Amino acid sequence: MKWTLSRRDWMQVAGFGAVLTGAAAWTRALSGQASPTSAEHAVHAHAMGTVGRVEKSAFDAVRFLRGFNFNHLPDAEREKVYRETSRPDGSMLREYDIFAVDREIEIAPGLFFPAWTYNGEVPGPTIRATEGDHLRIRFVNQGSHPHTIHFHGWHPPEMDGSLPEHQVMPGGSFLYEFDAEPVGLHLYHCHAVPLKRHIHKGLYGAFIVDPRGGRAPADEMVMVMNAFDTNFDNENEVYAVNSIANAYMTDPVRVTVGRPVRIYLVNLTEFDLLNSFHLHGMFFDAARTGTPSAHVEHIDTIVLAQGERAILETTFRYPGDFMFHAHQSEFAELGWMGLFRAEAGSVT
Repeated sequence: MKWTLSRRDWMQVAGFGAVLTGAAAWTRALSGQASPTSAEHAVHAHAMGTVGRVEKSAFDAVRFLRGFNFNHLPDAEREKVYRETSRPDGSMLREYDIFAVDREIEIAPGLFFPAWTYNGEVPGPTIRATEGDHLRIRFVNQGSHPHTIHFHGWHPPEMDGSLPEHQVMPGGSFLYEFDAEPVGLHLYHCHAVPLKRHIHKGLYGAFIVDPRGGRAPADEMVMVMNAFDTNFDNENEVYAVNSIANAYMTDPVRVTVGRPVRIYLVNLTEFDLLNSFHLHGMFFDAARTGTPSAHVEHIDTIVLAQGERAILETTFRYPGDFMFHAHQSEFAELGWMGLFRAEAGSVT
């Protein structure tokens, strides 16, 4: 008998959803039944998300959310990978140690993905500077394939990390050095070929350039929209922000009523043309790429192609839980869903 599994069925069988739903997926696949049963509807109604928790010692999605320039690390550990020095003109010299390393990461409870990472994490560390700062990034390739770092923004061509001669071989190193400009929300990623494989496997991160004088005070966070092809058929089975399926359903993002919130949203999803962000019960101001001249949209849903990004700003008026997710429903059901928990007290 010939039968096939859809990616949704595959995830259900693999334990991504409830056991009952997974068993029913096998039944549908074998029988040709297309519609879910009433029992499956009941399961989904009470199980919006994965079962169990991802081990946080390897990667904590809540901690990553507000991590800039390794500030989530203890001082002694941070100094090993990040240093900053004041310069006479008031700008900063910012020095980073970034390394590529092959590592299995847990993207849903009990589900591991053989990733290629920057500093052992997907997404890689968020790099943040002020316009005019000088960046010096020491890159070491500890992985098993040639890798690079390609930064969006202004830099000399020899710092682009895109051409064959720019590739850093396993065991090799390279020093990227350039000034931080222009102001905005950017990204970085590996540009070795095949490009789709190096990005999909996890070699990417956010790169923020602040204006001189800084930004208005806000509760700031980074959300990188991404996905994972767990069976390597060029179609994603797991979707998320910051890699962990339903991470912010399990641990809602705590925000304060009346305090401005700023989200640095980057799309680095491979194999899908578009991804999106939708916020329930709210609207937000969206500035694409976050440049000073960017047109600001007042919306509740934004759609981004790969490599596109936007700075979203809003203020929660009411306490309670506010859902956010991709407005491609399949992406949401496969892990790209979370909650903001707005509280009257302070955020810890």
